[in-house]
Amino acid sequence: MDRVAFEIFGISVMWYGVLIAIGMALGIILALRRAKKVGFSEDELLNVLLIAIPSGIVGARIYYVLFNWSVYSGNLAKILDVRGGGLAIHGGLIAAILVAWIYCKRKQISILEILDIVAPSIILAQAIGRWGNYINQEAHGGPTDLPWGILVDGIRVHPTFLYESLWNLAVFFVLIALRDRVFKRNGQTIGAYMILYSLGRVWIEGLRTDSLMFGPFRVAQLVSFGMIAFGLFLYARGKKEL
Repeated sequence: MDRVAFEIFGISVMWYGVLIAIGMALGIILALRRAKKVGFSEDELLNVLLIAIPSGIVGARIYYVLFNWSVYSGNLAKILDVRGGGLAIHGGLIAAILVAWIYCKRKQISILEILDIVAPSIILAQAIGRWGNYINQEAHGGPTDLPWGILVDGIRVHPTFLYESLWNLAVFFVLIALRDRVFKRNGQTIGAYMILYSLGRVWIEGLRTDSLMFGPFRVAQLVSFGMIAFGLFLYARGKKEL
């Protein structure tokens, strides 16, 4: 499939970016509706999102570049070229949450309430964005004889992008179904997101052939274990704000 979705004034717009934009747009709409339902200021949520989303994109790129420094060290200009891929969700989450936390501290807003509101939006955007990996022929697994394998360079491989997209959709529906009936305290919805998403990511990452590595370890798995631990803490904690 052609990576280029369309052109504007001679500039190619990639499907990778289009899908990320669609995921973000749907996530924002969903989060604003949730904010209105629970009585949280929609304007304040937008203020947080306007700084968190760009910060997340920058963080996702920096994270990816740092763990692929050998690819970029000889040509620093390549760091700015994100149209062909090269964003790491964990870096995006860390940067976006950190910036949102600083903002909320200064404004005396509950960061946990905001994270609970946006948690289903995050996982939905991830589910949609993963299809950009398919178009770019990246983030796939090793060889497989399974009938749903996809051809990459003439070899049938695990469609790990699909596994994660389906897993993320399942987590999305679980969060939507349980956030009012089961998740009663601030921090429990985002905690459940961290736990459920990371459990799937640990397994799926083990199938991938392009994992970011830290020595012999897959970085995404290490971070996922950390997210599971922090998610359990958020889910089990009392009412104290972070």
